[in-house]
Amino acid sequence: MAPSRAIFATARRALRHSHPTTTIPAQRRCISAFGYEQAKCLAIDKLGEPKDVLRLHGHSISPPHGDLLTVRFLASPINPADVNQIQGVYPTKPTFTTNLGSSEPIAVCGNEGVAEVIAKGGGVKGIERGDWVIMKKQGFGTWRTHAQTTADNLTVIKNKDGLKPEQVGTVSVNPMTAYRMLKDFVQLKPGEWFIQNGANSGVGRAAIQLAKLWGYKSINIVRERESGMQEMKDELKNLGADVVVTDKEVESRGFRDQVKDFTDGGREPIRLALNCVGGSIVNAMAKHLASGSHVVTYGAMSKQPVSLPTGLLIFKDIHFDGYWVSRWSNENPAAKEACVSEVLDLTRQGKFADIPMDPVKWEHNTKQDELVHAVQGTLEGYRSGKGIFPLLKPTQMELPLMRLYIHFPGKPFRKALFLLRRIGSGIDISLYFNSKEIRLADHKTPDINYSLSLSL
Repeated sequence: MAPSRAIFATARRALRHSHPTTTIPAQRRCISAFGYEQAKCLAIDKLGEPKDVLRLHGHSISPPHGDLLTVRFLASPINPADVNQIQGVYPTKPTFTTNLGSSEPIAVCGNEGVAEVIAKGGGVKGIERGDWVIMKKQGFGTWRTHAQTTADNLTVIKNKDGLKPEQVGTVSVNPMTAYRMLKDFVQLKPGEWFIQNGANSGVGRAAIQLAKLWGYKSINIVRERESGMQEMKDELKNLGADVVVTDKEVESRGFRDQVKDFTDGGREPIRLALNCVGGSIVNAMAKHLASGSHVVTYGAMSKQPVSLPTGLLIFKDIHFDGYWVSRWSNENPAAKEACVSEVLDLTRQGKFADIPMDPVKWEHNTKQDELVHAVQGTLEGYRSGKGIFPLLKPTQMELPLMRLYIHFPGKPFRKALFLLRRIGSGIDISLYFNSKEIRLADHKTPDINYSLSLSL
């Protein structure tokens, strides 16, 4: 009998004896024999509505070699741009491939997230197991449990202390968009104003907080709603908003006088407007801008065009600009890394608050319908927070441990665990027993952070 078969046969015989349930620290890993990670991803084989085209696809990832790394995703948000990309109405399209074990080309969706390096090839330098990483560019495909890639596609989070995966996983889009729009179009001075719609969005909340830290003042517009309006205003003011008004208030006749009151009779100029809505509200905001100001558009939630009054262009020299964070990130990787580091430092210090989140837990047995429903709902009505997939987080679990009798006298479980460690140090293995996943770990032995299992 071949050595590997002999080991597996011994393990089969050993697993006939049980051991009482014990609470142990476990980092869930789905690993098959010979070190192949069992991965899942939300993917499409054609463009369309998420509910019609998204599928949960399972595949295997071989052990990394050379310059390859294997990463396990910790948190991946659901952004409106992700849904637009699936629908085929976004400027960039998903990358389709047959490298994930599918008969037809598929594309993994999602553009933002944080992952942990769990294995690397011998040629990888500058990244270690346990490092947290984010994606350098759009289009990586982050709605998945695991991925294999090279270091040039990743940015290492140099200091993850004091941070949660959800905070790191959402830093690349919304905070970056707010940061660059506040800095790159107008050189605002402390005490000067900007005005924005969509103020309760992820970008809007980030802009409020960064502006407060930098000494800028803000007029923040939110959509009128039937309930919870005052709570929303209070929440944004607690983040640092100076003024919070509804879209209907902004378009009312008396708002011009209110703006004069806000800005010391107009002596404190409003020099920047941030727009993610479109339609008539943009014109209403632009009317209150000082000469030479900028209106920066980064979204179109209303799906209405931006109206450009001729008089503002000619007589007030108002500039209308567009901003796309994906293009900026691709063209400025070093600046992006610096911005990410700065925002995460503020987060760590308690100066930059998390956005409200609506987590959709993604575990090994999570059903496809639950994940697809979360994606489809991103653009439908009010949400309690940003949709995000927390993936396979390490937890404290109660697991049935198997007492392994492998013909050793004395302490059979300890001896067997030692044997499994020796096996595992050469080949990452995982154990499935009677269709149930069994994970063994020994927190007293630091080098055992995975355990074996076979399909028996």
